[in-house]
Amino acid sequence: MSSYLFTSESVSEGHPDKVCDYIADSVLDACLAQDPNSHVACEVLAKDHRVIVAGELKTTAVLDVPSLVRDAVREIGYVDADQPFNPDRVEITNLLGVQSADIDRGVSTSEQGAGDQGIMFGYACGETPELLPLPIVLAHRLALTLAEERKAGRIVWARPDAKTQVTVRYVDSQPVEVTDVVVSTQHVAGTTLALIRQYVEQTLLPQALGTFHREGIRLFVNPTGEFVIGGPAGDCGVTGRKIIVDTYGGAARHGGGAFSGKDASKVDRSAAYFARHVAREIVKSGIATKAELQVAYAIGVAQPVSLFVETFGTGDSEAAREFAGAFDFRPAAITERLGLRAPRFRQTTNYGHFGKPYLSWES
Repeated sequence: MSSYLFTSESVSEGHPDKVCDYIADSVLDACLAQDPNSHVACEVLAKDHRVIVAGELKTTAVLDVPSLVRDAVREIGYVDADQPFNPDRVEITNLLGVQSADIDRGVSTSEQGAGDQGIMFGYACGETPELLPLPIVLAHRLALTLAEERKAGRIVWARPDAKTQVTVRYVDSQPVEVTDVVVSTQHVAGTTLALIRQYVEQTLLPQALGTFHREGIRLFVNPTGEFVIGGPAGDCGVTGRKIIVDTYGGAARHGGGAFSGKDASKVDRSAAYFARHVAREIVKSGIATKAELQVAYAIGVAQPVSLFVETFGTGDSEAAREFAGAFDFRPAAITERLGLRAPRFRQTTNYGHFGKPYLSWES
């Protein structure tokens, strides 16, 4: 039997990069709420008490960018008045401009072309009910549970920034046990490491790992010993730097394009969602137990330039290719089928863009 270890990580909504992703998706949703045909490419940088919002828009929406930023920061949980990064003290620079006419020429046509060239991947496997690899599912559960406990007031010492990591042992390509867990969570000054570790061992792990919780898991909690300074006060955040956290935890390939802040005309987002949807359908249909799709586009052209399907020897690869080829991968068709003109993107930002049953590409 072949045996190996595989590790994936997740981060909380208070991680500086995720703060930026959430602000960018807040701008996108605000545009779509007023103008469903908005084209948005929003990037955000956050450091200390400053937030810079930049990018290109084509929309009739009227935006109050400072309010959008402050509301997003407040929702994440950075509300401590004595910290530099909080909704009342943050300084906001708005550099949003008008979308390039050269890009608009390719997407505002009767047959909408792709908003950029590029390659996107979609993946699904039968390891979990979510049809996702187990390590990323468990890493997200740890980070999400930690956030829910903090927001419910059950761990009053916790603050928004956190990271989790899960290592799983596989035997003959099947997950059999969790071997290692890393939990790093921001906390109030003066909180002892012993208190945090006790919570993680006795509450967080059993609750989040479920049937994969066991005695003997090697656990690392705040390995540096203290994590008081967090979020943009501790590290610069930038949109789109958590693309592996957002997708498959490294278990599948990635085309390099980020999601947050981009409307559906950007195939970095919409085609990646749709490729995931088709990969799920291949696995659900029983054609294969593992499927990965690659789709590629040229800017301004509606039809993909290529579509590739890999089943890793777990099923009928030719049938999977024929199955995937029956789907319409044109950007306008994807947008219509998945309902991507609705302001629904803030619910995708954190704890993975896949595996959530309320998302159209997951149903």
